[in-house]
Amino acid sequence: MHKSFELLGYEVKDVVTGISGICDSICFDLYGCIQAAVRPQGPNEKGEPKLAHWFDVKRLVAVGLIPVMTAPDFSKPEIGSAAKAPR
Repeated sequence: MHKSFELLGYEVKDVVTGISGICDSICFDLYGCIQAAVRPQGPNEKGEPKLAHWFDVKRLVAVGLIPVMTAPDFSKPEIGSAAKAPR
């Protein structure tokens, strides 16, 4: 599980399709699949951010050596946790 989190913030490439971009989300589903959202860089032809593609993490390899953004530390309590949130 922790190995999947290591992809967050890095440029990755899908070895099957060749699609590359920044890994900006990880999903763990009920059936045991771990997938990552890969968002290609740059705007689309309308000037909007490109849509992310979801891939099984086993198909992804990191191509960047340094993350474009540091991932949050998920082991720490959330800022503004539910205990402090308005009801």
